[in-house]
Amino acid sequence: MLLVQKYGGTSVGSLERIRAVARRVSEAARSGAKVAVVVSAMSGETDRLLRLAMEISERPDEREMDLLLSSGERVSAALTALALRQMGVTARSFTGRQCGIITDGAHTRARIETISAGRLMRALDRGEVAVIAGFQGISSSGDGDVTTLGRGGSDLTAVALAAALKADLCEIYTDVEGVYTADPGIVPEARKLDRISYEEMLELASLGAKVLQTRSVEFAKKYGVPLVVRSSFNDMPGTYITKEDEEMEKVLVSGVTCDKNQSKLTLLGAPDKPGIASRLFSEIAGAGLVVDMIVQNISADGKSADISFTVPRTDSRRAVEITGRLARDLGARGVDVKEEISKVSIVGVGMRTHSGVASKMFDALASHNINILMISTSEIKVSCVIDSKYAELAVRVLHEAFGLEKAA
Repeated sequence: MLLVQKYGGTSVGSLERIRAVARRVSEAARSGAKVAVVVSAMSGETDRLLRLAMEISERPDEREMDLLLSSGERVSAALTALALRQMGVTARSFTGRQCGIITDGAHTRARIETISAGRLMRALDRGEVAVIAGFQGISSSGDGDVTTLGRGGSDLTAVALAAALKADLCEIYTDVEGVYTADPGIVPEARKLDRISYEEMLELASLGAKVLQTRSVEFAKKYGVPLVVRSSFNDMPGTYITKEDEEMEKVLVSGVTCDKNQSKLTLLGAPDKPGIASRLFSEIAGAGLVVDMIVQNISADGKSADISFTVPRTDSRRAVEITGRLARDLGARGVDVKEEISKVSIVGVGMRTHSGVASKMFDALASHNINILMISTSEIKVSCVIDSKYAELAVRVLHEAFGLEKAA
């Protein structure tokens, strides 16, 4: 059996925790499995490095940031390999470059292009445990610069390596016991799910659930990587992420989530003519920013329009710069920014075959006087933008309205 395990920052947050991880890994290795281990930076390390960079420079160069931030995972990998060796397990640590992760050149948010995992496979065939620094690779350009995969990128490293190695299972170890119907910190009655589909997990991850990075779920779905989310602090079975089946469709809603990292921008009084929206969102995309919801309102005279859209709050400043520049070029009235917003969402593959889900959501929010600012839908989710002060209340209200505290 070939097993890929990934341990997050809290799982390797201290030398004691690293030793605990090494004990778990050694058990798997001694049972006869070939084990590749992906580790994140120790908890708090990436933020510490970010603070140092910001003290040096208000707008640090992204290439240098990649080199700086990738160091945290290399420290964790080396320490984990040393802990395994101390326990009598032959282990070897690898950087992203050494295990053949090749990316594009988009620093701080690179995308994996190829993985040449031959060196890792040879180490595994020799009976070594391969310990890999997550979150990083090298660019495919001639310079071969160090790149990073964005926050949560160690999840992507693990899933991508599991696909390249044709692993039998990819285990994501974190500080929670699996995927819950809502954040237990907001809804104490939230229930751990035994199984969830790739599609549902992808929606939950993209809508604010912090259990898995979005791109890692996309990768798992594309390559059919068997995936389980488990706690590194106990031996509970966790949540399996699998292909959708008929039983899953019987459940109307599987989870509720909220994303507080949102900003709403409105281009005010833009000329109502073809090409304006295309120009705006082409420039936003060209800056590497991801837009979520979009709403366009036409004025009563039909000559101008307000275009509203949401972006992650961390990208708000760059989005305002781009939109403001376009507003000046077009002679629009300007840009309005609202940052105290959150996006609350319900997700479930059962929505494909059941009607009235959206109206039930809107009724539940209205019953608690929660105003909806924007709405977006897909086959298996409904999202509403609301004032941030109501975000946690909205999650609790929706969790109760759809009976998610009850076992399916």
